[in-house]
Amino acid sequence: MLFAAAFCAALACNLFAADLSMTESQKAPADEAGFALQLQENLQKGSLEGAIALFDSMPDSLSSNQDLQKLRASLLISAGKTAEAQKVVSELEQKNPSDIEVKEMKMLLAKASKNSSAKSAAIKEILAINPTNPSANIELGQERVLKKKYKEARGYYMTALKGDENNQDALFGFGQTSYYMNKLDDSRKAFNKILKLDPNSAIAYAYIGKLYAEDENYKLAEENILKAIELDPAAYDFYMDLGTYSRMRGKYEQAEKAWTAAIKIDPNYFLAYAHRAGLYDEQNMYAKALDDYRMVIKTNPKYYFAYESLGILAWHEEKYAEARASFEKAYSYYPQNISYPLIIAACMYKDKKAFEVKPFLQKAMKAYGEHDSLEYLMLRLYHDLGPSNAENLITQKIIKEDNSTKKGKMSFYMALYDEIKGNNELAKKMYNEVASLQSPMFFEFRLAEWKVK
Repeated sequence: MLFAAAFCAALACNLFAADLSMTESQKAPADEAGFALQLQENLQKGSLEGAIALFDSMPDSLSSNQDLQKLRASLLISAGKTAEAQKVVSELEQKNPSDIEVKEMKMLLAKASKNSSAKSAAIKEILAINPTNPSANIELGQERVLKKKYKEARGYYMTALKGDENNQDALFGFGQTSYYMNKLDDSRKAFNKILKLDPNSAIAYAYIGKLYAEDENYKLAEENILKAIELDPAAYDFYMDLGTYSRMRGKYEQAEKAWTAAIKIDPNYFLAYAHRAGLYDEQNMYAKALDDYRMVIKTNPKYYFAYESLGILAWHEEKYAEARASFEKAYSYYPQNISYPLIIAACMYKDKKAFEVKPFLQKAMKAYGEHDSLEYLMLRLYHDLGPSNAENLITQKIIKEDNSTKKGKMSFYMALYDEIKGNNELAKKMYNEVASLQSPMFFEFRLAEWKVK
């Protein structure tokens, strides 16, 4: 659109210049200048429909102007009027089969129409004429980025830069893929060059912020993302980054505001809720964290980790029915995790629904073929609530267990079993043992910590 407006401004100036230099009998018709000015005005206002409509009343003297017809095709593609655009592009190609700009429009039109084979054919035609053509190489690079083939994408962007070393789309693609491939110096050079070409490039400031964050310089990362937000205050991702940098600097209030701003921009996307929930959780603001995890699940029902987090916090708030439902969902995504059937059974006991435990655990136990394994024996213990010799056998197996994570988990469920049975002193002793572990890697540690505190 900016190119289109600039083109129309130039066209209007040319018409006026011609008008001044000609004699009265030679002057261009006034409607040509008027057309150009109206076109320029509509484009500056961002009125695609208004600009397109003007072509229907285009002066006959301008209808054969190839540049104007290219502009018309470009506007039609931008407006999603692919059938009309196709007609204009076909006419342009017929008149000049080797015009590279027309072939670029063919590529854009095929992309807009989601015609991948036509797009590939257009790209081949372009590269046959000019192997370093930026538009075609950038398109190939973008295709590879979507497939996460960053090395290939980076190669296409490098080729595009051979065709035009100042092409900002190619510089962005090269900088982004370099960032993904941890070639941070190359990435930094690309985004700094973009800023030299365009000091108001919000995305360049955002990526420079990311690069500073890679070096753990969160102060400069924050300064750059704030510049990006100033230039583009409606960008969701910018507020996500600001929240991360602020959190890393211990500025929790600013991090909360940043993620809240992201939520206002797109309340139907899960990520800001997830980050803000983690922030609240870290500050022991469990009720707020619980609300945000509920929103994560509402906005992204397939986000597995949120179910576990929601279950943990619901357990802390003694909302055992909700905790159970959340852990059941997590269990459906990850049935191999022994924690889930055990904590679900515990939720049933806590929610005074012990009658549901046996049929549930009977199904769970079928997944464990080794009946002498610690996992199977713990499931059986929760199923039977005894007897004492089973309790003693499990206690001995826990003592002998070498895997620290497995030992910690099973110790927690032994403590929880004792609590369910009313053996509070035994439970307290075991909870303390779990809470004293160093660098635990299982969620039950938090539940043990809460119990001890």
